[in-house]
Amino acid sequence: MTTKSAESLDSHYDSLIVALIALTFTTGLIDAVSYLGLGRVFTANMTGNVVLLGFAAVGVPGLSVTRSLIALGGFLVGAALGGRLGTVLASATRRRWFLTASVAEAALIFAAALASLGFDIDSETPANRLYAVIILTAIAMGLRNATVRRLAVPDLTTTVLTLTLTGLAADSSLAGGNNPRSLRRIFSVVAMFGGAAIGAILLRYGLALPLVVAGVCELGATVACAHTEALSEPQ
Repeated sequence: MTTKSAESLDSHYDSLIVALIALTFTTGLIDAVSYLGLGRVFTANMTGNVVLLGFAAVGVPGLSVTRSLIALGGFLVGAALGGRLGTVLASATRRRWFLTASVAEAALIFAAALASLGFDIDSETPANRLYAVIILTAIAMGLRNATVRRLAVPDLTTTVLTLTLTGLAADSSLAGGNNPRSLRRIFSVVAMFGGAAIGAILLRYGLALPLVVAGVCELGATVACAHTEALSEPQ
């Protein structure tokens, strides 16, 4: 591929890249809600959740096997739904599939915000609202991961940064590389950091506010890339 054609292809993905970075920001919000507001459980980062599950399984205080298992189960359900959606809409354009998945994810996040009303973070009661928010956000994040995995945009998984940070260092000038996609990698890290920090601040006003912000960002990102050429082609 020539340099000119590569640049043209990259330009088609600009709005999609911005949207995925915005979704990375929402992951920081969701992680703040789940870990700080729901009793040290992750509903977006399953690597962290499995580690917490292992800690809880051997009796580390302050952790819950039940919460981690529910989050893991919800995430797997969401991922399965995302995979099924991709199969059902296999003959549709990527735009229709992406918009459908994104609107479904936003609906789940807004539902979690509604379910969180009346939940007290300090006492972690009532329990039914706690588990409802865990389930709904975990399903939303599972659906998100299945969708983003199918898009396969390099360095933008939107929920984990391990490979992004590895690429940033391993492909750097210091390592003898030429710093490919360095800006998107850096922005992805900054977005996750910013989402987590802002989420922690918004939690002072309850669970609903950061969840509503996450849902609005999801819809905004979806609208922003709805007409990008990268999504106009068949799946």
